[in-house]
Amino acid sequence: MDFTYSEEQQMMADSLRRFVATEYTFERRRKRSRLGGAFERAIWSSFGELGVLGLTIEADYGGFGEGAASRLVVQRELGRGLVLEPVVPCAVIAAAVIGEFGSDRQKAAWLPGIASGEKIVSVAYLEPDSRYRPDAVRTIAERSDDGYLLNGQKSLAWHGEAADALLVTALVGRSGDIGLFIVPRDAQGVAVTGYPTIDGLRAADLTLDNVTVGADALICGPADGLDALQHGIDHGIAALCAEAAGAMECLIDITAEFLRTRQQFGQPLGKFQALQHRMADMLVQKELALSMAYVAAQALDEPNAAQRARMLSAAKVMVAKAGRYVGQQAVQLHGGMGMTDELEVGDYFKRLTMFDPLFGDSDYHVARYSDAMAS
Repeated sequence: MDFTYSEEQQMMADSLRRFVATEYTFERRRKRSRLGGAFERAIWSSFGELGVLGLTIEADYGGFGEGAASRLVVQRELGRGLVLEPVVPCAVIAAAVIGEFGSDRQKAAWLPGIASGEKIVSVAYLEPDSRYRPDAVRTIAERSDDGYLLNGQKSLAWHGEAADALLVTALVGRSGDIGLFIVPRDAQGVAVTGYPTIDGLRAADLTLDNVTVGADALICGPADGLDALQHGIDHGIAALCAEAAGAMECLIDITAEFLRTRQQFGQPLGKFQALQHRMADMLVQKELALSMAYVAAQALDEPNAAQRARMLSAAKVMVAKAGRYVGQQAVQLHGGMGMTDELEVGDYFKRLTMFDPLFGDSDYHVARYSDAMAS
């Protein structure tokens, strides 16, 4: 896979960077996150117009049909701007699941709306006691005359409040199979409780109380739901790795500018060799993270499931480690100001800190890597 930017990819990156600089300023982003409104419809529509939301959706459904390399370009720029909108759960995970496993009817119903920004689909697979395991499911889907009856609870549904529908995992009857269902958020019996996360995003808990969905709400077969979900999570991990690398790039730029302008003992802090060495170490970690983001993107085209799991889990662990290091060093190099809420460095630190637990923390992925090595 060639990760050298093509002319079109460079234009996309430049357009997104200009958009973030002019329309997605730090002040505007922080104001929305502090007021509990991490989602703004106007911004979401702009992302649709820029091609962000339909980037990997097939042209037949209103998208551009691009691959993982172009997604890396986009997520890297979104990471630089600490974008709050649900690009990963909707335009990456849901689009990948429906595009690969959905029926023609499901694709026609949801993919054009996702690409244009008219519809938002998120994912709800975690449960209160499931930790990070997608196969730890207690939600039940009982067969009915017209489809299925869902009962259970889901936790930490990314942007669940803003979603028009959610991809929900459930045990299908007594078979033990895990099915994946498209459940409208406003369906009768669905209760959504939203709350903020420490990095300024939003999540939600769901209660499903005798929720009736049609037979066409089931994605692929009852026995294939877990594979479909993992396919989406893998795409989400690759996107997050690129996003974290972009956030590290911007945080290093912010820190370098601070060291150039902050005076101590009559000269800029950047003149002190010890601080230059720490900046160099941060840059090395960022380059490592970016390289592993390339590995994660390449893994999406890997046909061997065990090898794909190894590549993605290795990338997730290494990027999390690099993000934690860069974030902590940036806070320390800003001195006492780095511990305040006044500077944007704290926002980047929080986002990079939250990268680790998303889609499984480092312990989870080390175990997944080991399991994949044994298979």
